Formats: sequence, structure tokens, C-alpha cells
Amino acid sequence: MTEWLSELGMFLAQCLIVAASFAAVLLVTIKARSGSGEDKAQIRLEELNRRRRRRQQRLRLAATDAGQRKALAKRFRRAAKSRRKESDKAGDSRSTVWVLDFQGDLKASATGKLSDEISAVLDAAGEDDEVVVRLESAGGLVHAYGHAAAEMDRLRQAGLKTTVCVDKVAASGGYMMACCADHLRAAPFAVLGSIGVVAQLPNVHRLLKRHDIDVDVLTAGQYKRTLTVFGENTEEGREKFLGELDTVHDLFKQYVAERRPRLDMQEVATGETWYGTQAMDNGLIDELGTSAAYLADRMQEARVITLSLQQPQGVMERLGLSVSRGIERTAQRGLEALDASRWQKR
Repeated sequence: MTEWLSELGMFLAQCLIVAASFAAVLLVTIKARSGSGEDKAQIRLEELNRRRRRRQQRLRLAATDAGQRKALAKRFRRAAKSRRKESDKAGDSRSTVWVLDFQGDLKASATGKLSDEISAVLDAAGEDDEVVVRLESAGGLVHAYGHAAAEMDRLRQAGLKTTVCVDKVAASGGYMMACCADHLRAAPFAVLGSIGVVAQLPNVHRLLKRHDIDVDVLTAGQYKRTLTVFGENTEEGREKFLGELDTVHDLFKQYVAERRPRLDMQEVATGETWYGTQAMDNGLIDELGTSAAYLADRMQEARVITLSLQQPQGVMERLGLSVSRGIERTAQRGLEALDASRWQKR
């Protein structure tokens, strides 16, 4: 019995040593990957022309009789070899369409990534190149989207032709970004506009007063705080706050009018939104259509390359992202099932 316990203790000690060694190696690896705070972001490039050509070839092979597939595959390889030789001999004189993506949230968190991607494009783009931004945003904080729009303006200032494609939504701050483009294209049911400013602030002063709770709001400066959550708001403070909203709205209208001078600002700067077909009628956009259709047309005469700046993710980051996506999918499916049950009852 004593010998068995001794062997078990030795086995557990060995397992502990192995686990500790593994943890030490993992810690050293994580520290080595993190480096000394250097930017390890990587630029990912993909030529959509090649991806489309490979897809076409796979579909043609799948639709061809089994006995003819080998000959067709040989023709594809010869054609690819011929294209490479011609490109090496004469050089590729086609222009390049650089494709960027912007997914907006309330704080325009993707602005830093967009800024770095725009800098990369400006360093590499030629005079005849074009930048296409696939934009999706319902707007958010004024200063955040003001920064994002200023980054978009860098393309205009550099003289690069810029096209913004909106497949779903570009409203409020999203539209402020979109109007920086030379050409604005949107899907027929994309939501655009919302040239307005909104702010809401709860006030619990009366509730606190009912329970004999006093809140002192101390400021230096007449308008340091116009409206507060806990203190008693005054009519003067409300008027000042509304005046600030009007100022932001005027700046918003001026910004849009400078970039789309044909717009009737009295008509469109009401805070309303319009679908793509309606936005086409009132001049908010230049063309109807999806981003996929536009890029397919440009592939006929130009190289279309997507550019994305990606930060390397650690194990814990990837695990957290997977968990959050799983929760989001579960919640979405629950909402879809609930909505479907309403229709089934009807």
C-alpha cells in the first residue's frame, strides 16, 4: 500500500512538473509575440480578379463532363501561363482599384484602422487609381465621426478618385463620411440621410428630491454644465443646450453642402432618412447599385485589390471573440424564432 502511494505521489509530481513547464513555455511565447509594444499589424491584400477567375474555372469544370475536365483544366493552365508571360513582357498597365471597408459603431471605433489603410493606399496608389470604400454606419458621436470624415477627406485632398458604396446604411455620421466621395453609390433599399443632431439626457432630480437626497453640481464657468442628470435643470440651461445642438447641425449642413453643392439643404437636412431610390431622386446619391456589381464592372478594365489592416490576436482574444459571436448568433436565432412564431400565429 505504501509503495502504491509512493508511485502515485511520484506520478502526480511528474504531472505537476510537466504542467508547470508547459505554462512557462506558453508564457515565454506570449511575451515574445507581444514584443516591446511595436506595431505588429499586418496588411492583407487580395486581388479580386484572380479570385473571380478561379471561381469561374471551378464552376466550369464542375459543369463539364468528367471525360472533358482534364482537357479543360489544361487549357486553363495554358491561359494562365500566357497571361503571366504577357504581363512580364509588357508590364501590367491597368489601373488599380483599392477596396477598403468601414463598419461603423456608435464611437466610430474603426477610424484608426481606416486611417492606417488610407495612409497605405496613399503611399502606393498611382495617378489613375481609384479607391472604393464599402461603408456601413448608422452614425454616432459627433467628434468620432468628424474624425472619420476628416480621414476620408484625405483621399479627396490627394486627388485620388474616390467611390463610396453603401449596401445597407449610411446615415447621420455615416452619411457625413459618405459625402466625402467623388461618387456615391447605394443599393435601392439602403438607408441614407439623417442629416440632423440628436441628444437625450435623463434627469432624476425630482426622484432624488422625493427621497430627501440633495446633489450639488459645482462648476466654474457659466455654461460648464448646461443640463445634468442629478441636478435641477433650468430653462436657461435648456436653451443653451439647444443652441449648441443647432450649432452642430449648422456645421453638419455646411460640411455636406460643400461636398454636394447641388443638394437642397432645406429639403434634406431635416433629420429624415430615405431609401436608395428616394435618395437618388433628391440628390443624396449619384447612382443605384450594390458594391458587388460595381466591383464586377471595374474588374473588366482594372485590377481590384482589397486592402485590410489586421492586428494579430492572441489565444484568449480569439477565444473571447468566438464566445461573443456564439452568444450573438444564439440571441439572433432566438429573435428570429420569436418573430416567426408571430407570423405563424397569424
